[in-house]
Amino acid sequence: MSALRDKLRAYVIENYLFGQDGNLSDADSFLELGIIDSTGVLELVSHLEEEYGIAIESEEIAPENLDSIERLTRFVMRKQVPSPESEGAAS
Repeated sequence: MSALRDKLRAYVIENYLFGQDGNLSDADSFLELGIIDSTGVLELVSHLEEEYGIAIESEEIAPENLDSIERLTRFVMRKQVPSPESEGAAS
């Protein structure tokens, strides 16, 4: 989990804070701190889908999933675990 968290943190710092972490904690809200706006959220979703091979549904694009390093890490980990439906599906 820490490797994933570190990778997500590096992405956010590089792409939204322009390399300056500003003492960003894992629990800091991107929206409350003005780090990511609505366009940034869409860019983040696109990155997560491409980088981690996950599909993000429109109803999942919400602060409880995407609004901090901590929430991002938990969300990506959850999405990477195969669901029971997909395991039983025919290929």
